[in-house]
Amino acid sequence: MKSLNLYDVEDLRYEDSEQPTIVNDNDVLIKVKATGICGSDTSRYKKLGPYIAGMTFGHEFSGVVEAVGEAVTHLNPGDKVTGCPAMPCYECDYCLKGEYSCCKSLYVIGSYEPGSFAEFVKLPSQNVLKVPDNVDYATAAMVEPSAVVAHGFYKTAIQPGMTVAIMGCGSIGLLAIQWARIFGAAHIIAIDIDDHKLDIAKKIGAHQVINSLETDLETFIETHYSNQIDVAIESSGAKVTIGQILTLPKKGGEVLLLGIPYADIEITRQHFEKILRNELSVHGSWNGLSSPFPGKEWHATLHYMQTKDINVTPIISHYLPLSEGPVTFDKLVNRKEKYDKVMFVVND
Repeated sequence: MKSLNLYDVEDLRYEDSEQPTIVNDNDVLIKVKATGICGSDTSRYKKLGPYIAGMTFGHEFSGVVEAVGEAVTHLNPGDKVTGCPAMPCYECDYCLKGEYSCCKSLYVIGSYEPGSFAEFVKLPSQNVLKVPDNVDYATAAMVEPSAVVAHGFYKTAIQPGMTVAIMGCGSIGLLAIQWARIFGAAHIIAIDIDDHKLDIAKKIGAHQVINSLETDLETFIETHYSNQIDVAIESSGAKVTIGQILTLPKKGGEVLLLGIPYADIEITRQHFEKILRNELSVHGSWNGLSSPFPGKEWHATLHYMQTKDINVTPIISHYLPLSEGPVTFDKLVNRKEKYDKVMFVVND
């Protein structure tokens, strides 16, 4: 089969790989139909390199069941599915409590075993979920990032009628806008430095957009939203925004950290003191898992995709064949071309 394999930093190859086969009774072999580029993929491509040289990359996907192991009863060949790429150990203290996102040896496919940038991918049956008929393959490939966002929201005390601010309008931030609406936020503020992303934020439900390159953010918030923002969500992982996000919530408010920084961050004393003086609750959130595995985040996402409350179409800018993977990653991370979410279309 054809696949995208990462050998080193900026060394991604479109080549033949061995097709996975059913080995265990609970294996599910899936013919991939759509698979998206995650921000963590670009960071590993640009900065970190592979866990194992030559590993098939990717972990956000949807497809059709090709074959199942003898013990699999809830899935059949031909089923439209998506897959949770996370692999907990099920044996550590956290797994035994159902806290799978805290598993001591958690990893995702595309790191230590082949991922979804390929014509076929294999997962244990407990990682595979059926997709409603009215949810297309590109949308179903976004279940994983949506579950990651939902996992963070479930950590907060968000209630209907609250005001929510979201900093960073990449895929995670744009999904967070939609989850804020689902959770009943009465007013949603989107913050970014890219007007194009802010335009998308408006289309999918943001009531107020702020370009923080053009507007002094702290002054604007103090003038227009003083003591109003209940939950502030950081979804970019950028060096400067970790401190800025702490200035947004009202006293006693909450901060949710979703963005992953891939370099050291900086935070001023004045920003850090916001946690203390304003008695903020700061939530770290990792992955998108809960009990029973893979968790309510996944089932809720599929429900809201079915009802169209989660709409990923405005987020996706490119639908490309897998063969364009190497040149696409190069253009994307080296800013040679403008992309939003990139979706590879496979076995079309």
